[in-house]
Amino acid sequence: MQRRTLIALAAVATLIAPAAASPATAGPPGDTGRTLQAKLDAVIAAGMPGAFAEVRDRRRTWTPTAGVADVATGAPVRDGMRHRVGSITKTFVSATVLQLAGERRIGLDTPIGRYLPRLVPGEVGRQVTVRMLLNHTSGIGDYDTELIKTVDDIVRLGETTFAPSELVRIGLGAAPTGEPGAAFSYSNTNYILAGLIVEKVTGHSYRAEVQRRIIRPLGLRDTYFQGSDLGIRGPHMHAYVPWVDGDLRDFTRYNMTWAWAAGELISTGRDLNVFYRALLTGRVLSPALLAEMQTATGAEGYGLGLYSVDLPCGRFWGHDGGTVGHQTVSWHSPDGERQVTYAHSMAWYQTSPTEPHPIDVAYVDFLVTALCGTGAAQTFTAPALPRTVDLTRPF
Repeated sequence: MQRRTLIALAAVATLIAPAAASPATAGPPGDTGRTLQAKLDAVIAAGMPGAFAEVRDRRRTWTPTAGVADVATGAPVRDGMRHRVGSITKTFVSATVLQLAGERRIGLDTPIGRYLPRLVPGEVGRQVTVRMLLNHTSGIGDYDTELIKTVDDIVRLGETTFAPSELVRIGLGAAPTGEPGAAFSYSNTNYILAGLIVEKVTGHSYRAEVQRRIIRPLGLRDTYFQGSDLGIRGPHMHAYVPWVDGDLRDFTRYNMTWAWAAGELISTGRDLNVFYRALLTGRVLSPALLAEMQTATGAEGYGLGLYSVDLPCGRFWGHDGGTVGHQTVSWHSPDGERQVTYAHSMAWYQTSPTEPHPIDVAYVDFLVTALCGTGAAQTFTAPALPRTVDLTRPF
């Protein structure tokens, strides 16, 4: 869910590839398994409790794991664990909206007030379009910055069940980030509205539509929406936040209704790689709709629920996601042949405002090595990634 992750990763792209990127070419080196394991072990050595990844290079797949899934028991991280993938939910929701657009049931350039006149009346309803929701140019405020202002709010959030309409009202009540259509400004409120529009035009829950259109057809057996269930079904890493008393606080049991269509999805490395490969190779959307999805706004490289990142070996597409304790990055070559989905089990670890945290250096090194090979990660210096930190204002 954290918009800061997107901004930070865009900064990585700028540092790695200041010139325009060419199409993705060479992949990881031959001794990939040992190399990837060593890179993931370095993430743990830098202070992360646990991490896993699935890396695919055409027909080869590697699934390195490192660290512990539970610091209390010492149980190791295993391949195939489920994970809260946060804002990666947005790609699923956007793909569903685009399918409905292809069926002429949603207009990308239709004002959202036509679908939700009571919830979004007035100028906002008349000026903001569906496309502006999906590419974060609506100018609507981000509700999560209103929900979390203190340490106590982090705890309270996971103990509260929110209705999506309540989240929208909070976002609409926040200060707008700009005029509709004027500039990119990441706001989770946009995707709550997109989920509600899906429900309005189909008469079904947004979850049911995503399941019917994407999750079931692609056989994503370990992907589901958490909702108000406190736990994660099946094997998983615990979710940790370094707390004000210096200890790790466990937020594994957490009510995710505050994220809804903006970030409540649970998935695995395998399922996300299957999904993004299907998306990028035309199994989810028509070529015209995929082109709409990949039409980016401004320098951020953000399209419609999908963004690009330029690495030394070319351009990759995907999304990242952060929730309370869990973070995920999923990047893929345009042809779906080279893929990495990476996840770790601690968020909001302290970092300097000017120097990168060793965890950030290590996991960005892993990502770039997974997609481009060993030498590529040595061609840049990872920037400071603002993964958190003043727990009085964590978002």
